[in-house]
Amino acid sequence: MTVKAVALICCAMGLASAASAQVLREPNVSLAMANTIALTAIQSCKAAGFDVSVTVVTRAGDIRTMMRNDAANPHNAELARRKAYTALTYRMTSLQFRDRSATPEFSGQRLLETVIPLGGGVPIRLGDDVIGGVGVSGSPQQEQDEKCALAGIEAVKAQLR
Repeated sequence: MTVKAVALICCAMGLASAASAQVLREPNVSLAMANTIALTAIQSCKAAGFDVSVTVVTRAGDIRTMMRNDAANPHNAELARRKAYTALTYRMTSLQFRDRSATPEFSGQRLLETVIPLGGGVPIRLGDDVIGGVGVSGSPQQEQDEKCALAGIEAVKAQLR
């Protein structure tokens, strides 16, 4: 091997090493933030007389936290997860998704397995960036679930600037 070839190999290895050393970070919902959102949403609904489940998902749609009030129905946990995922995916409340997907133009979106056209899901925004979603299920009205989700987000509002 020539000196020139060895030098080229060393340069290539150095560039690859420098590229792999770069760390790109995107804003995301922390565990502490997710727990505050979920607990506040549960307390807000409980104050209104409702036992709910709450799920907070990350920007990738992974569950960051899931909480179920003591008397919440078992199926509410899955509904809350799907509402949070829907809000994250479509960057709108799941109530807005419900209304939009009722039209023939968008009705096919309802066929996706992990989304649900029920109110109670709200995207979590850091400025214009959606960094997660929260879903609440268990109130008798979907609008009430959404109010509780919004109360949860309000509790971390200072961290979302």
